[in-house]
Amino acid sequence: MQTKLLVVIISYGLLLLTNSAQARILPEPQQISSHTWAWIGPYGPPSKTNQGFRMNMGFVVGKNAIAIIDSGYTPAMAKEMLQQIKDFTPKPIKYVINTNSQPDRYFGNDVFRQAGAIIITAQASAVRMQENGAQFAASIATTLHSAKNSIPVPAPPTQLIDAGKSLALDLGEVQLMIHDMGHTHTRGSLVVDVQPDSTVFAGDVLYGGRLLAVLPDSHVKSWLAAYQRLRQLNAALLIPGHGQAGPLANFDHATQAYLTALKTHMDKAVHDGVEINRAIDSFDDTAWQSLANYKELSHRNAYNAYLQSQEDGF
Repeated sequence: MQTKLLVVIISYGLLLLTNSAQARILPEPQQISSHTWAWIGPYGPPSKTNQGFRMNMGFVVGKNAIAIIDSGYTPAMAKEMLQQIKDFTPKPIKYVINTNSQPDRYFGNDVFRQAGAIIITAQASAVRMQENGAQFAASIATTLHSAKNSIPVPAPPTQLIDAGKSLALDLGEVQLMIHDMGHTHTRGSLVVDVQPDSTVFAGDVLYGGRLLAVLPDSHVKSWLAAYQRLRQLNAALLIPGHGQAGPLANFDHATQAYLTALKTHMDKAVHDGVEINRAIDSFDDTAWQSLANYKELSHRNAYNAYLQSQEDGF
């Protein structure tokens, strides 16, 4: 009898441990530089299995305060971020910076707002958040197989950065310079330069290891210009929206070379009067077929890039 009881207790304990492990959304954050940590996400789309964690987010710790870079896909993810940071340091979280208006960058905002943080994003991002917030919330609920109205739309950001402008923040012996890089993956893309770390959170301006996504809201020409602006920051390390941190040269192939090839081809196709399906089929992107998510994104990227070249008048 005692043996059976012991087996039951052990089995129940293992079940609790298993459920606890399954309930976790995030890994432990990685230290990237002296004051900078990041959660580095896996590749692939959001799903019930990964609970929407497939991107990079992070935080910066100063002498007096902490800044969060992107608040996650859901309030549950943001709560886990908050708890991990509290376990690490008692310093207050003063700022949350949303690098763009994709739902995985801002749907945890209210969790940090309730903890006392100021929510910062670009003016153009705030417009898209307001216009598409309800649609994003419904899409998240569907992806996670949750109830229809289970994901609340976050309140508007509390501080906005105008187009092309920058904002300096002081965390105490650590300074952040936030730059609006303009229209890239989305409108109002922000990057965050951490000094003295010489580390930049580049958001979805940079991709590494997976094929980037050209959205209907993207703009390839401006995206390439933003890439050149990143060079001017002379950062030792950059943290992309997806992929591992590294020097800018690490992203030349997956971001700059791909966008350049895509735009050059589609500009010529539009200029020569090639119809869209022929233009897509004739684009040779085999140099990037080893990147994650290539099959899912290749055709869509070419389609959206062609429409943008049409709009640009090539």
